[in-house]
Amino acid sequence: MENFLTQLIGGLNVGSIYALIALGYTMVYGIAKMLNFAHGDIIMVGAYTIFVAVSSAHVPPYLAILIGIIVCAVFGVVIEKIAYKPLRNTSSLTVLITAIGVSYLLQNLSLLIFGEQEKSMPALFHFDGLMFGSVRVPGETIITLAATVVIMIALTLFINKTKAGKAMLAVSEDKGAAELMGINVNRTISLTFAIGSALAAVAGALYASSYVYIKPTMGAMTGIKAFIAAVLGGIGSIPGAMFGGLVLGIVENLSKAYISTQISDAIVFGILILVLLIRPTGLLGKKRIEKV
Repeated sequence: MENFLTQLIGGLNVGSIYALIALGYTMVYGIAKMLNFAHGDIIMVGAYTIFVAVSSAHVPPYLAILIGIIVCAVFGVVIEKIAYKPLRNTSSLTVLITAIGVSYLLQNLSLLIFGEQEKSMPALFHFDGLMFGSVRVPGETIITLAATVVIMIALTLFINKTKAGKAMLAVSEDKGAAELMGINVNRTISLTFAIGSALAAVAGALYASSYVYIKPTMGAMTGIKAFIAAVLGGIGSIPGAMFGGLVLGIVENLSKAYISTQISDAIVFGILILVLLIRPTGLLGKKRIEKV
């Protein structure tokens, strides 16, 4: 039982990181109706920005995380303006191919700048964790889970209560009608990318804190698994992204512990196939009827 609880706690940790990344996926898809597969590499950008700020500029960790959030938010807006905005009225396949191209561009730029060797991230948080009987909950897990819950609640309130959030909802329903009502669609989509990329920076900080080492390809598989989490929970649903991330993280960790580390990824992708076959809208997603 002790080993099971330890694996469960580890699953909650990695699941919280997936959930944060999935929130960015689900926001961009829900509002801009596109899958930004370069989103995983924004995590890498955030992690390396924080690494440089802490190790080279000797900036305090919390300020370094703030710098990482700002840099990633700017990156997200610039990528949207340069790579995605000109393709807004083209096919989804064209946008998807462009997103993959942006992903490889970011990875290779990182390889050129930092090299292929892993970098060791200095400690960002100093919290030893808590003991519950004989089971220890690491400080990184508590911080990651708490940050994910707070961000999900804040994001939900922002979408439902603020003027900018309601503009996002309007754009997600009908861009043309929203524009006729005086909503600046371009600014709204840029804000969506900025928020999603800022969340990726937080995920990058938490990932680096949990796994210590960072590398140029760190966001590739992590981003794909976060996308699976978004689909599992219901892409376009903020609570769904949170739920999907936690479920996927727990399943992955338990699979590694009790089945095999070699086929854990196959199990994760198998979940994606099952969800698409049984419930394409995800566990918390809503069915939409489109009139022709």
